[in-house]
Amino acid sequence: MKILNGKNLARKILDELKKEIEKKQLKLKLAVVLVGDDFMSKVFIRKKKEACEKVGIGFELFKFSPKINSRNLKKEIKKIVNNPEISGLVIQLPLPKKFNPKEFLKIIPEEKNVELVSPVVCAISRLLKEYRISLRNKKVVLVGEGLLVGQPVAKWLRGKKIKFSKNINKTKQADVIISGVGKKNLIKGNMVKRGVVVIDVGGDLDFKTVSKKASYITPILGGVGPMTVACLLKNLV
Repeated sequence: MKILNGKNLARKILDELKKEIEKKQLKLKLAVVLVGDDFMSKVFIRKKKEACEKVGIGFELFKFSPKINSRNLKKEIKKIVNNPEISGLVIQLPLPKKFNPKEFLKIIPEEKNVELVSPVVCAISRLLKEYRISLRNKKVVLVGEGLLVGQPVAKWLRGKKIKFSKNINKTKQADVIISGVGKKNLIKGNMVKRGVVVIDVGGDLDFKTVSKKASYITPILGGVGPMTVACLLKNLV
């Protein structure tokens, strides 16, 4: 079993970005919008801030109460978008349930949308390339249909003409599993075959049992997460 080490690869990407920023004397600033106090959102935001500091990109967090109404939130996002000092904007998901994320994401113009090219797709693609893992003629199962992982990954797989299933009951036959549900211990060792490649974006694996069978696997920490942040900043640059 080999670990797909996203942490080391992300560090390499960030080092390259730092050199590029210094060489081109770029003055960039990333803005992040947080609505509410979701714990994991705050963890992800901290990681983005740390990465920005490493490469020399400015960072600003815009925090709003979950009680804010839709009209006022849209107004605030437009204000941030129109600020010439802001190079790129991220609306940290998930938003409170009363909001439809797509309504707010479409406010961000292409030139400031650092997630226009999905950082998750970029992260998965770079990891596969680094470890020379091909999806061609493989049985791929994609678990989860969310806005951040399932939907962009499905679009990417279709674009590459790679057949895949969304049926979690087919993980036992899968050569490659990509999971982004966000449900702990959703996928256990008895649900996978020996030699499977597992890319866990949502923290869905029972790592102890699945790792005993996997040929390649992302770790609980230092897998897709750091790569996603690195790809986000690559998009910004």
